[in-house]
Amino acid sequence: QVQLVESGGGLVQAGGSLRLSCAASESRFNFYVMGWYRQAPGKQRESVASISSGGGTNYADSVKGRFTISEDNVKNTVYLQMNSLKPEDTAVYYCNARSLSGFSYGWGQGTQVTVSS
Repeated sequence: QVQLVESGGGLVQAGGSLRLSCAASESRFNFYVMGWYRQAPGKQRESVASISSGGGTNYADSVKGRFTISEDNVKNTVYLQMNSLKPEDTAVYYCNARSLSGFSYGWGQGTQVTVSS
């Protein structure tokens, strides 16, 4: 079973930045897409950003222009650079890996991001 380990969360003031990391236990090229999701208290988990094996990226409208997803294929690690953070970005952020058909290989344990106003 694939293991995904997130890190990099924390407490930051509004307008600040954080970089999240997601390290996979196997080659990134075993997955078609890797992505970041988040879940705020009382809300459903939502997609934040994703990157395909070909390098194509997608972002939620709420984070476009502020967040950037990238990857290091040697380290089998996906990053989420989060700039201009807002209180509404506060959530637990999860990493996910999926196949081309949408099969989920699993989720990480999540990392808490808290943005204070």
